[in-house]
Amino acid sequence: MSVADEPWRASARRIAAAVRGGEISAVDVVGSHLERIADVNPLVGALTVVFDDRAREAAAELDRAIAAGEDPGPLTGVPFSVKENIDLTWSATTHGWRGAVHAVPDQDATLVARMRAAGAVPIGRGNMPDFGMRWECDNDLFGRTRNPWSLAHSPGGSSGGDAVAVATGMAAIGLGNDYGGSVRVPADAVGVAGFRPTGGRIPAGAARRREPVPLSLQRFSSAGLLARHTGDIAAAFQVVHGADGVDPFAVTMPFSPYDGARRAALVRDPFGDGTDAATARALDVATDALRRAGWEVVEACPPLLEEAVQGWRLLSTTEMQAAYGPQRWDPPLGAGATRFLELAGRAQTHLRSLEEYAGVWARRAVVAAQWQDFFREHPVLVGTVSEARPPLVDADLIDADTAGGWWRRYRLSVAANYLALPAVAVPTGSATDGLPVGVQVMAAAGQDHAALAAAQAIEDAVGVRTPIVPR
Repeated sequence: MSVADEPWRASARRIAAAVRGGEISAVDVVGSHLERIADVNPLVGALTVVFDDRAREAAAELDRAIAAGEDPGPLTGVPFSVKENIDLTWSATTHGWRGAVHAVPDQDATLVARMRAAGAVPIGRGNMPDFGMRWECDNDLFGRTRNPWSLAHSPGGSSGGDAVAVATGMAAIGLGNDYGGSVRVPADAVGVAGFRPTGGRIPAGAARRREPVPLSLQRFSSAGLLARHTGDIAAAFQVVHGADGVDPFAVTMPFSPYDGARRAALVRDPFGDGTDAATARALDVATDALRRAGWEVVEACPPLLEEAVQGWRLLSTTEMQAAYGPQRWDPPLGAGATRFLELAGRAQTHLRSLEEYAGVWARRAVVAAQWQDFFREHPVLVGTVSEARPPLVDADLIDADTAGGWWRRYRLSVAANYLALPAVAVPTGSATDGLPVGVQVMAAAGQDHAALAAAQAIEDAVGVRTPIVPR
């Protein structure tokens, strides 16, 4: 199928090649995506703001540049979404909170500016829970985002709006961020690829830091990318990665095709909870795909995994309750976020002394060193994003035990955040319930290209099943 037939179905790389080559105009690409948004967004509520006029104007500028013999960049004409907590001067950076509806930044975040400099066009803002403080995607400002595979089910959080926009063809790429799985969890729930890089490889989503930031956010959180195709993630990552002189913790590392050892560790049931049929099948599909692509796959579990998970839980719980408790907000957080924080605060264990707090941080270096040794023998690790199927909406608000223990679903995912490791969620098909299922591929710090290479091998064998029509 030609890109010109239905541009919203095409990959980001195919769109850019077609626009740069004169096969289709950037205006037509953007127009097709805006029509798709008009048809689909009312059903799923993924985009909070749609940049109709400004996106068309930006596309027209690209077409004029091409007509003048210029090359606007490797992502020319590619529509992308921007999560509500990433600075974009076209609208307020609300974080999904009513108190920030007028907080229009005076500067784009670096990753947004780099996407635009590469010729990509912002198409809309992706929805999220208030300040990302739920595993759901709902707030009182914009309402709920729904899973396009089943509107009764959650799309996951917190980058749920961008994941759904990508899954339904409203955007080719989504910009999100990931503190406890917030890119990979929704990617897994809606059947797209989601990537959190090594900590610091993409500069922060705020153009400038004006407020103190909890240490766990500094260490565990990273900007991330969502797309239907793993190759599109790699193409966008090449554009946005690297230090910018603004984010004091951003780093520049070389990014090139992976040419290292093709050895993978498969972690099938790391916590002894048992594996359901859908999860087992996803891991089998991924293993078979990697082996057919020339990878050696052995079953092995990384060391101190439980300590990594508990370290993330204890530090994130302690710091988030202290820095972002519901009593701090005027106007208040939305009803769902307030309820979740109250329930989780009752159920979770907090670090209650300076000695305990310092001790958990100190042990992080020990865990990281042992994982580094593990990755020398197994360059990538393959496991699940979630240990449970996508839940019904608001399932995280049932009671204190549920809210406080929701992290257990994503234990392997939060371990990547604790150690600031690169991780890619990649779909492997669907389960008998009709909802997507997939795996995630992790690698050592700085080895993002290894994780992306293994994810690409899985995708090559399985194929891409999105965009889809909501049902």
